[in-house]
Amino acid sequence: MSNFYGVGVPPEDPEKRDKEDSIKREELATEVSEHAPSDQLEERVENAIELKEIEGLSQGRIVFRRFVRHTGAMISLTVLFLVVVLAFSSIGIDALGLHLRGWWKWEYTLPHNIVNGAHPTLSLIPQWLGGSGISLGDHPFGQDEVGHDTFAQVMRGMQQSLMILFVVGLVSTAVGTIIGAVAGYFRGRLDQLLMRLTDVVIIVPLILLAAVIGRTFQNSGSFLLAVVLGLLIWTSLARLVRGEVLTLREREFVDAAKVAGASSWRIMFRHILPNAIGVIIVSATLTMSAAILLETGLSFLGFGVQFPDVSLGKLISDYSASFNTRPWLFWWPGSFIVIIALSINFIGDGLRDAFDPRQKRLLNRSARAAKSAAREKAANAGA
Repeated sequence: MSNFYGVGVPPEDPEKRDKEDSIKREELATEVSEHAPSDQLEERVENAIELKEIEGLSQGRIVFRRFVRHTGAMISLTVLFLVVVLAFSSIGIDALGLHLRGWWKWEYTLPHNIVNGAHPTLSLIPQWLGGSGISLGDHPFGQDEVGHDTFAQVMRGMQQSLMILFVVGLVSTAVGTIIGAVAGYFRGRLDQLLMRLTDVVIIVPLILLAAVIGRTFQNSGSFLLAVVLGLLIWTSLARLVRGEVLTLREREFVDAAKVAGASSWRIMFRHILPNAIGVIIVSATLTMSAAILLETGLSFLGFGVQFPDVSLGKLISDYSASFNTRPWLFWWPGSFIVIIALSINFIGDGLRDAFDPRQKRLLNRSARAAKSAAREKAANAGA
């Protein structure tokens, strides 16, 4: 490693750097505690320490650091990742001409011999507690009255539901961002026209409109159904993006881009929208959470995914008559719907906290230690 003049410079020791940063945080906390009233001490110490932590970091790096410190978001991200891996690795992938077998031995379309009275063979109670031991068995989630393996059906249903929610998220985000950006930047009659179109879509009950359109496209495949649903739930994002663009278009960097000769579309997509990425990402995650619930409702009503394919909502609809005799047919698809929806919501909360500068931040271990030291010093000084 060499400096600007070509002279060799020894590499920086990470442990020494961390120790120096810790000392600087303690000195900063001490300095703040000496000049701040006791009732404002804690807040000022946290702000001072956070500013010191993010000094010299890019905006993207700052957002990433804040997001990974959000415990709920990281747990939810891990759970969602495990759910996706389980769904696509267990029964394999059969889509877009790609055929990959998974590690699960049963097919979701074929009936099999009924085992254990079609009850779930999954056992989670160890033998030393009086159970049958920890084992999956042949059909861990049970079977229906015909003999279909419920685990394979739930995994296929998760694949379809996950595909639908991601496609809906992408389509609705693209449509809402473009409409909101165009309306907010150009304003005038175009803004009025696009916002009145948005109002019309909002006025019509979403589940009713989705049911009518879903009925029309239900036999065209899950992917086209997801695209159609994405074209219906972009309204909230469009309003949010419009409000953000209305604010950003008055900033100095937009005036500088105009003076430099940049076109309106270049200013919009290269300068304004990157500064509104926080609002777009957070809204997209919440839209995806609403999408899986919308797909579940449509499939339950019979307007969503159609036979021979399945989704989590369709499984609940198909086995509604067996609720009293085989309740496990509802437990598993319902549980995964709740897990997926909650995980995406918590991820959205973590992203919102990471992008919003007004949210209270989580400090790392050394920063918390410096904060505690300042608090103890203030307490001793008061005593």
